[in-house]
Order: sequence, then structure tokens, then C-alpha cells
Amino acid sequence: MYFENYDQTGGLDHPGEDVFSKPVRAGKRTYFFDVKATKGNDYYLTITESKRRTDRDGRFVYDKHKIFLYKEDFEKFTLGLEEVIQYIKDNCPVSTQTTTDYSDVEFEDLER
Repeated sequence: MYFENYDQTGGLDHPGEDVFSKPVRAGKRTYFFDVKATKGNDYYLTITESKRRTDRDGRFVYDKHKIFLYKEDFEKFTLGLEEVIQYIKDNCPVSTQTTTDYSDVEFEDLER
């Protein structure tokens, strides 16, 4: 369990019992792959992107974006993800930029 998983009141911001967690640090972002259990002991996955920023009053806050992935969707999700990753690898022009050059992209920028 990680600090970013708590809301401002100190409570958990998501339901489900934690079963397994894998953080992946990538530049200024951290991705959390969390396996959770329902009350019926059925597992599902949450994928959270967390990025620390400084609030107006100087406090650190975390911007989070989360998706819930249920086991009945794993195969289709994996196939779709693999397809778009392969598309990027096949079609992205070779660049001299490093991966850290991309770490400042905001979700709002992607909507334009």
C-alpha cells in the first residue's frame, strides 16, 4: 500500500482488499499495478498513474488517473495494448529524444 493511495482525509480512495502490488517508477510518474479482491474473493486489477506536483500553497499533492480492469477483460485488453505498442514501434520515426523528454506530457495536452 502506498501513500498515493490515500485521499486527503486519510482514507482509502478505492474499494477492494489489496492482494498484490507492483510499483513502476518511470521518470516523474509512478505507475501502480494493484491486484485487489472483491468481497466474493474475485480478483481485479487497478492501474494508477501518479504524478507528484506542488500545490499553490507549496504542499505536495498527487495527480492520479486510474483504470479498473476485470479478469473477463484481460485478454481483449492485452491484445489491444500489444497492438498499439507494436503500431508505435513500427510507425514512430526514429528520434534522438530520450524517454525522459516525454515525461512532462499532461493528459490535457493529449486531448488537443
